Amino acid sequence: MIKIALGISDKHRKEIAHILNVILSYEYVLYTKTLKYHWNVESQCFGPLHLLFKEQYEQLFSIIDDVAERVRSLGHYSLGTLTEFLQESKVEEAPGKYPNDMDMIADLLVGHEIIIRLIRKEIDSTLEKGDAGTSNFLTDIIEKHEKTAWMLRAHLL
Repeated sequence: MIKIALGISDKHRKEIAHILNVILSYEYVLYTKTLKYHWNVESQCFGPLHLLFKEQYEQLFSIIDDVAERVRSLGHYSLGTLTEFLQESKVEEAPGKYPNDMDMIADLLVGHEIIIRLIRKEIDSTLEKGDAGTSNFLTDIIEKHEKTAWMLRAHLL
């Protein structure tokens, strides 16, 4: 086994990997919900909302991939099953429910805000564990979610 020497203790790398896997789970559930709404939106604004949700799920997939790879760069394994994601996530699915367009937007907004609050809380934790790289990484992700939340919120005015 190759020793990982990143300047972060093994204990702290394990704790940070766990934090990232929890974030990964939240992101994946929101990604799945965004896909569902992309496929099922019905509205006079179908075209623009269909495209908006597509842009959002593509961005979420990019975030998911980056978070999973960040876990791997710390020497740990990324979660990768729906069962694991659902066990860790506080973003809720809505099986069997097909809300109207405005309720879809409001629901996605809630998901983004949940993730923003989670990440904001964990940024300090990663800094305390000596991982400024993950802290910066998470700050970048918050900015993406904040912009998406703003765009969703603007539809609800």
